[in-house]
Amino acid sequence: MNGELTARKHLLQLENRESLTVTGIKDVDAFNDEEITAAGDCGDIVIKGESLRIEELNLESGLLKVKGKIRAIVYNDKLIKKGMLKRMFSQ
Repeated sequence: MNGELTARKHLLQLENRESLTVTGIKDVDAFNDEEITAAGDCGDIVIKGESLRIEELNLESGLLKVKGKIRAIVYNDKLIKKGMLKRMFSQ
């Protein structure tokens, strides 16, 4: 089976709204000090806040660590459907 089709475990760990660890990340699409958009196995994840910075990003293991004042974590399910359709038609 193709490794791209196998979903990795997705876990969020938020400590005191200042340190966020996310697993199951495929890529970081965009980032600045107020917003980070990451593509994950569960869809796009948008992290909003202040003074955000990426402390660690390991796409091989799917790990993302973010520091800063975290105000919101939002999932965007639209890209999950797009990704599923893309996989169906690319086989």
